[in-house]
Amino acid sequence: MFYPGSSIGNFDPPHALELLGHMRELVDDDGGLLIGIDLPKDVAILEAAYDDGAGVTAEFNRNVLRHVNRLIGSDFDLAQWQHRAFFNREDSRIEMHLEALADAQVRWPGGGRVFERGERIHTENSYKYPLPVFTDMLARAGFAQAQAWTDERDWFAVVHARP
Repeated sequence: MFYPGSSIGNFDPPHALELLGHMRELVDDDGGLLIGIDLPKDVAILEAAYDDGAGVTAEFNRNVLRHVNRLIGSDFDLAQWQHRAFFNREDSRIEMHLEALADAQVRWPGGGRVFERGERIHTENSYKYPLPVFTDMLARAGFAQAQAWTDERDWFAVVHARP
């Protein structure tokens, strides 16, 4: 089985473990899993990656509101929201939020809500699993053997896991 990229980081640890368990169910005893992970690194590097100077990630994050507007008929004004991304050390994850720049009233068919200035909507997490933590998760999911390769800076890893 091949799980490219590092999107396993979008799953919190219990759900990542559950997904790995499902992957193990799909792999024969003589098969394996090749999976990529994003490793923890300097906080400044992580935060810059999720709050780039060109504003690409900010636009991606605000697009959540555009999508909600389209899906449920709400009237989020994207200009009233700013992108916030920071590393939560305790949970080893980047958190992305949208923060109200001023009090904002949002309406949708049958309801509405006022967001106070500074109030945040938590839109995404990206966990950065240390390699020993991830290989332990693989073992708990039923993969007894794991071999990992990292880049020269130890920022990313590709892991081949076998039952």
